[in-house]
Amino acid sequence: MSEALIGALGREPGRASALCAGDEAGRADPYGDDLQLALYLCYELHYRGLDGVDDGWEWDPELLRLRGALEARFLDALRADAPVHAGPRAAQEALDALLVEPVHGKGLSFYLKDEGELWQLREYAALRSLYHLKEADPHAWVIPRLTGRAKAGLVAVEYDEFGAGRAERAHQRLYAELMEDLDLDPAYGHYLEAATAPLLATVNLMSVLGLHRALRGGLVGHFAALEITSSPGSRRIAQALERVGAGPAAVGFHAEHVEADAVHEQVVRREVVGGLLADEPGLGDDVAFGVDATVWLEDRFSDAVLSAWGRGASALREPPEAAPEAA
Repeated sequence: MSEALIGALGREPGRASALCAGDEAGRADPYGDDLQLALYLCYELHYRGLDGVDDGWEWDPELLRLRGALEARFLDALRADAPVHAGPRAAQEALDALLVEPVHGKGLSFYLKDEGELWQLREYAALRSLYHLKEADPHAWVIPRLTGRAKAGLVAVEYDEFGAGRAERAHQRLYAELMEDLDLDPAYGHYLEAATAPLLATVNLMSVLGLHRALRGGLVGHFAALEITSSPGSRRIAQALERVGAGPAAVGFHAEHVEADAVHEQVVRREVVGGLLADEPGLGDDVAFGVDATVWLEDRFSDAVLSAWGRGASALREPPEAAPEAA
């Protein structure tokens, strides 16, 4: 599917009859390379586009038909596989579970804090760049779909994410500086070729939730999950970077998130989630799904990375090269 899509995108829009692949999408591995890459490419047309691809593809009916089939396969699998809270207190219970920090934690950020080497932190940064170089963009899609407290709270958090009016403080820019500090290429999307399906799935989730008004509750849940877990996770990554002697920009990106996201957590819980459910109480299960699907995919990504490193292999398709020398 991804091969057919890439071939079609090299032509003019309106010539995509070969993309009617609903049956093929329905049989595909929902978390596999083919489906996740195809879905990522479809979504990238809504962000900054693809080099050499006509912007008219963004709303091409045949491409949207393929994207819809891919999304249905992905979402159906998540609803079946991710352990989802349900019932009258589903959203509250899902959020409460995020606040429990294990005494003896396991997972990627714990490993990096205690044992991670510089090459592993570089790989982690290269993988995460597919989100962090567009950080906060997917969540902006939900703004016109919210009202009152939920809208005001989400915009307040997004304002900080985009640098509070200072372009040089936008988190996307800070992440590019982190990459430069780690001798990685900071170009937007540079590491897509090297990325793996478990990482693409984490980014595709926020795109599918953001692009569909019907999934606004899920997007708010996803947003809450990121903000609530960001501060402790960022603290561990900052400690790991300090331990291996990384530069101030690399440490600074994660240090920024320790402080900012601790504040954001309260705004998101009380105003964004609380405001949404006050206005639309029927979205509680959707919020819980957004939280639970996020946690499940993040755990899956973490397991895949740690498994590769445990075998002595790279967690990318190929290890990241150094950033190009400045002219």
